[in-house]
Amino acid sequence: MNWDDTTEDTAPERVVGSVADREDQAVEAALRPKDLGEFIGQEKVREQLDLVLRAARARGATADHVLLSGAPGLGKTTLSMIIAAEMGAPIRITSGPAIQHAGDLAAILSSLQEGEVLFLDEIHRMSRPAEEMLYMAMEDFRVDVIVGKGPGATAIPLELPPFTLVGATTRAGLLPPPLRDRFGFTAHMEFYEPAELQRVIHRSADLLDVEIDTAGAAEIAGRSRGTPRIANRLLRRVRDYAQVKADGRINREIAEAALKVYEVDGRGLDRLDRGVLEALLKLFGGGPVGLSTLAVAVGEERETVEEVAEPFLVREGLLARTPRGRVATPAAWAHLGLTPAQGSGQQDLFGA
Repeated sequence: MNWDDTTEDTAPERVVGSVADREDQAVEAALRPKDLGEFIGQEKVREQLDLVLRAARARGATADHVLLSGAPGLGKTTLSMIIAAEMGAPIRITSGPAIQHAGDLAAILSSLQEGEVLFLDEIHRMSRPAEEMLYMAMEDFRVDVIVGKGPGATAIPLELPPFTLVGATTRAGLLPPPLRDRFGFTAHMEFYEPAELQRVIHRSADLLDVEIDTAGAAEIAGRSRGTPRIANRLLRRVRDYAQVKADGRINREIAEAALKVYEVDGRGLDRLDRGVLEALLKLFGGGPVGLSTLAVAVGEERETVEEVAEPFLVREGLLARTPRGRVATPAAWAHLGLTPAQGSGQQDLFGA
């Protein structure tokens, strides 16, 4: 229900990946909530944002610029659309990688209508010249367009109508302080609790005309990595299984059987995640082992292991990054049903 459209994930075909493929985008468009009242989860963010928007409407002014940070799939794009809907304004959507020159940004800004919402996804990946132009546009609603080159170049000031910039980023730490300081409201999107994901799944099932019971929704929610986008993708895959292998209704047994086919285990780990853990435990005794060596053992690129598999494994407490290398935690041994090797590096570091 609450998702975003882009990320830097290098394994877009994973059923538990947080990248929105074309199928996801098409389904998300139909399932997105239309206002804050329909938006599930992110209670603090919703409450704070509701106050910001209500106050702006009462003043008859445009809303403050908004910065949303957090992992992919948590609802940043959805919230940007809700902001525009709540303010009764049109929305323009673009992304940081698409703005490589200041002229690209100037063309977008100069065509905005008064009160329009400009959603800039992955804002941290915008080019530096465009970023510097954005400072003035956000603060003074003005940009200087450079005409000509060299000593004869002239800066022509261009006044902009008041607008609201909604910036989204998966890496807030990469934003320079001058840019962060120009946002009137900033919010960090947290991962969802299983109970919240169950509500997301039930709502999506109703919209997709899928019959699912509480136990089935709980089973899917528990494997969704705290991310609504993944929950909805798993729901669709379980729906497909239920239609082909059963009577179309989803319960716990059907959900378990379907997710076994798609190799998503009870904690949401898929083939890549388990491959990393199995290599770390079986080949290297739990570590420590270097990232490059681990990637070779898994048969994946170093970047895939580091950026795609490791973040979730670390968040789940199954793997640790240490100065000596990657180390499996006692929870990793338990999850795979293995006994820690005597004298392994993980015993020294974790006291297991």
